[in-house]
Amino acid sequence: MSNLDAAVKEAREALDAHTRETVQWHFSPETGSPFWLDKAKTYDFDPLKDVQCFEDLKKFPLFEDEWLRGGPVTRWAPKGLEGKPAYVFETGGTTGIPKSRLVYEDHWIDYEVFSHTLPDQYFPKGSNWLMLGPSGPRRLRLAVEHLAQYRGGICFCVDLDPRYVIKLLKKGKIKEAEEYKDHVIDQVLTILSAGHDIKCAFMTPKLLEALAMKLIDKGSSIAEAGITGIFGGGTEFSPQWYRFCREELLGPDVYITPTYGNTLMGLACSKPFDPADNYKITYHAPEPRAIIEVVDFKDYNKVVDYGQTGRVKLYTLTKELFIPGFMERDEGEREHPCPQYPWDGISGTRPWHEIAKSTTVGVY
Repeated sequence: MSNLDAAVKEAREALDAHTRETVQWHFSPETGSPFWLDKAKTYDFDPLKDVQCFEDLKKFPLFEDEWLRGGPVTRWAPKGLEGKPAYVFETGGTTGIPKSRLVYEDHWIDYEVFSHTLPDQYFPKGSNWLMLGPSGPRRLRLAVEHLAQYRGGICFCVDLDPRYVIKLLKKGKIKEAEEYKDHVIDQVLTILSAGHDIKCAFMTPKLLEALAMKLIDKGSSIAEAGITGIFGGGTEFSPQWYRFCREELLGPDVYITPTYGNTLMGLACSKPFDPADNYKITYHAPEPRAIIEVVDFKDYNKVVDYGQTGRVKLYTLTKELFIPGFMERDEGEREHPCPQYPWDGISGTRPWHEIAKSTTVGVY
C-alpha cells in the first residue's frame, strides 16, 4: 500500500468515526436540536443505531433548501450548546427570504483550519490584513477578521453589498454597478495609502482585477502596495483567470490561492499550485467537518468516476450544524485525493448547468 493509499484509508476511518460522533450529538435528546429531534420521528430508521459510517448518511433524505428559509432560527440550536452566544449568518436573499443558519464558533474554527494551509512566507504571522467583501448578515467579514487575529494581525475592512449590485445588473444598470465598484476600490486605495503595513488580503477575482488595474493606471502595483499574499474565491476563479492573475496581474512576488466555500460548508482549500496541472484548480473540502461529493445528475446517491462531471453534494458535520446531503447549485469534475488532502476533490466548479443561464454574477 502506498503512502497516499494509507492516508486515504486513515482519512476515511476518521470520517466514519466523526460521522458517528456527529449523528449521536444531533439526535440525542440531551444535545440535539429541536429540528433534528422532531425530524427523527418521521424516519423509518433510527439515526442513533443505524448510522455507523459516512455511507450510512445516504439513509437520510436530501436536505431541503427551504428548511433554511424563515424561522424560528432557534429550532436549529443544539441543546448541547445552550447558553453559548450565537450568530445568525445569511446566504442568498437577492429575492425572497434568505437562507440562514445559526453559528457559535464554526466560522472561527473553519478559518483556523484554513490558516494552517497558508505559507508564512507570503502570509507572515503578525501581518495586517485587508478584507474586501460583504459584512452585514454574511459571515465573511467576521471570519476573515478572526483569521487575521488568529495569525497575530489586525484586519482592515471595506464593505460591499452584493445584493445591491445584483439588483443593478438585473435592471441593466451597468454604469451604476461600475460606479459602485469604483466607490469600493477607492476606499481600498485610501486604506493602502494610509501606512498600515497591510501584507495579506481577501478579495474576489473581479475586485482584485479592478484594484490591480487601478494601481497600474497610477504607475504602481499590488506588490508595490505592500501586499504579498491573497486568497480569494468565486466562480470567476477559472484556470484562465488564475493564469492571467499569476503571470500578468500580480507577478512573482505576490502569492494567490483560490478557495471555494459558503456559509454551510466552511472553506475548501485548493491543491497547492503545480505547473504540471496547467493551472487547473482543484478544491478539497475541510474533511471531516465538511465533505463534497461529485454525484450523477440523475442519481444523487451515485458518485461519478474520477474525471467525470457531476453536481456538488455537500455534507456538513459539526456540533453546530448537521447536513446529511445538500445539493449545491454548482457542478464540476471529480478529482483524485492528493498528499495534502487525502480525500476526493473537485475541479472546474461552475454554476449547475440547469440554472447557469439564470445566475447573475456581480462584483462579489
